[in-house]
Amino acid sequence: MNRYIKYSLVLAAVISLSSCNIYKKYELPTENNVYVSDFKKASEIADTTGLDYLKWDEVFTDPILQKYIRMALDNNRSLEDARLNVEMAEAQLKGAKLSYFPAVSLNPNGGSASYGGSHMNWSYTIPLAINWEVDVFGKILNRKRGAQVSKEQMLDYEQAVRSQIICGVAKTYYALVLLNQQLDLTLRTSEIWKDQVESMKLMKEAAYTNEAAVVQSEANYYSILASIPDIRQSITTTQNSLSLLLGVYPQEWSVSSNLDFNLPVSIENGVPISYLASRPDVRAAERGVAAAYYSTNSARAAFYPSLNISSNGGFTNLLGSLITNPGKWFIQLAGQLTAPLFSRGTNIANLEVAKAKQEQAMNAFETTILTASSDVSNALAQYKASEEKREALVKQVESLEKSVEYTQELFTLDQKTTYLEVLTARSSLLNAQLSSLACWHNKVVALISLYQAVGGGR
Repeated sequence: MNRYIKYSLVLAAVISLSSCNIYKKYELPTENNVYVSDFKKASEIADTTGLDYLKWDEVFTDPILQKYIRMALDNNRSLEDARLNVEMAEAQLKGAKLSYFPAVSLNPNGGSASYGGSHMNWSYTIPLAINWEVDVFGKILNRKRGAQVSKEQMLDYEQAVRSQIICGVAKTYYALVLLNQQLDLTLRTSEIWKDQVESMKLMKEAAYTNEAAVVQSEANYYSILASIPDIRQSITTTQNSLSLLLGVYPQEWSVSSNLDFNLPVSIENGVPISYLASRPDVRAAERGVAAAYYSTNSARAAFYPSLNISSNGGFTNLLGSLITNPGKWFIQLAGQLTAPLFSRGTNIANLEVAKAKQEQAMNAFETTILTASSDVSNALAQYKASEEKREALVKQVESLEKSVEYTQELFTLDQKTTYLEVLTARSSLLNAQLSSLACWHNKVVALISLYQAVGGGR
């Protein structure tokens, strides 16, 4: 009868274990969640030629920028901290894997005693103790799987930091390119306005115009000169920002004058959702759900007994109360089954907390997916708007250049064109040229943001 009771208990335990999925490996739940379901389907389609798989030096081909990015990756402290986090996670994973092996300890001891002047008899024991926790109920298994997920999560965080550094350097670099272009354009325009003032003075002496035209042209010239210090101050500030990203003291950095920057892949038809599966913060958020899942499994496993097998063996000359020489070998073997009878309330509370944290991890994962989708959509919208706007501004600049040329000729030839029309045409041209440069920069920032939004920066 006892045998049947024992078998029944074992069968009940097996059924109970299978029902709570203690041994089941994590799978992303997609029930009643269209965002997570779409993400799971898309993540199963990997396109290694896509934007998210492009290495950073395939996107940023400017050799000066490449040098700065390498310097930033070598010097950045945040990236070094991320690497150390990966090393710590690897150590924890190694410890979790080693939990499957027995714990071995050596504890030699000896002593002697004399009573009433009796002869000193030395005793000694050289024991080797082995203790092995048999993972019958998946406690070690879930700890190991959780440690594995944590390591992968740290790798994702490292990639996120790396991507942020690369794209941060690129954005700062092209901001410096823009400011240098603006300064060069403003300096060249100031020289033209300076010549215009001199021309106005000569024309006044020849009675072709009046003092008002001279004063107005001088006012516009000084207005342009006043904008130059602001641009130079912005350049210094941006230089300092770039120095900080590169991990060095503030200094001047040379940049290219080439305004040609585009992604090496077509994005005219948008970015597929599968790109989000490569985004490191999305992957890290999903692994956060997996880690919470294994923590819940560990909390469930706490309801079941722990089985430990221990063994002691070694060499001793102390057998009971007798000291014998020479000593003899000894060995002991024992098994222990520990059931949590009086900690059920604590285990229930721990399980409820673990379930709540798992739900929080899922909520964070869903939010991360939506945020990533929004980032991609915003970058695409900014890119397309900047592209369309720049095309119009380029045509506007071409037209205004002709307008300036024609207006200047008419004014010189005294064809009923006033100095005000000349000044207006030149001011409009400068504003259009500056707007065209700013629009180019917005397009570049949008492309860099898009590359970062899909997890680029390998």
